[in-house]
Amino acid sequence: MRPRLDSFVIALLVAATVGTVVPASGETYSVLRVVSALSIALLFFLYGVRLSTAETIAGLTNWKLHVAILLTTFVLFPAVGVALRGAIQPAVGTGLAAGFVLLCLIPTTVQSNVVFTRMAGGDTAAAVVAASLSNLLGVFITPALVALLLATNAAVDASSFVRIVVQFLLPFVVGQLVRPWLGGWVDRNDGWLKHVDRSSILLVVYLAFSVGATSGVWSQVSAWSLVAAVGLCVLLLAAACGWLAGIGRVIGLTRPARIALLFCGSNKSLATGLPMASVLFPAHTVALIVLPLMIYHQLQVIVGGMLANRLAHS
Repeated sequence: MRPRLDSFVIALLVAATVGTVVPASGETYSVLRVVSALSIALLFFLYGVRLSTAETIAGLTNWKLHVAILLTTFVLFPAVGVALRGAIQPAVGTGLAAGFVLLCLIPTTVQSNVVFTRMAGGDTAAAVVAASLSNLLGVFITPALVALLLATNAAVDASSFVRIVVQFLLPFVVGQLVRPWLGGWVDRNDGWLKHVDRSSILLVVYLAFSVGATSGVWSQVSAWSLVAAVGLCVLLLAAACGWLAGIGRVIGLTRPARIALLFCGSNKSLATGLPMASVLFPAHTVALIVLPLMIYHQLQVIVGGMLANRLAHS
């Protein structure tokens, strides 16, 4: 498969550029912040409606897969991020180094994991459950890890946890509760509803880069820092894929389960990471903090598509 930018990644780049060149401020910014919070709540509500009980029960049976994914996401990745921070800070600067740690604390993505796993002939039900479980646990684990590992960069307190629970977990639970009535409608309209999902993320990106522009954060970033950040993301993704391919065989997973492990263990969620960062970090630092996550996301889309195509024909 030929590597290429997908339409969503292009839209992300456009949102970041517009936020930098034409930033929102004053009353406009305040209104868009409220709209952004509501749209993220809607995003997680739709996640709740989409996840079927039957898929959950079927996917939960492979406990080895889920343990491997959760340990990789919330133990191994954070350990690597902390170990690398001191070494990479001279090359990329304090803000981007903190961003790499945040990247390592974010749960896995949902939609792309399911798509890539299905394309590659993997265990789709297990991927759905594993990705959803990672995001649900991430509502609590990621802020706790940020408070522990990024205390000098973030402002994490009881109100932060409450905001995250209200904005992420509560809408998801409500979505699960109303699934018997709305599940069929959401499934039938999933095509255009995905545009609603993506629009919420684009708004978060626009607001983050708006504040970054008005606060002068980009004066802290050199071209060399960006090149180094891309290189580090490539190495991190390659190491994660290598680890997951090996550990899947060691613990005796079937091929379909190993495919789900590969994608769910190596990917990181923009949909969860960007809104969380906007809650946990000071507004003027968010754009710089989330930059490694945005770079990593583009790489995982390109590499994921290539791997899924190769696995489907092997």
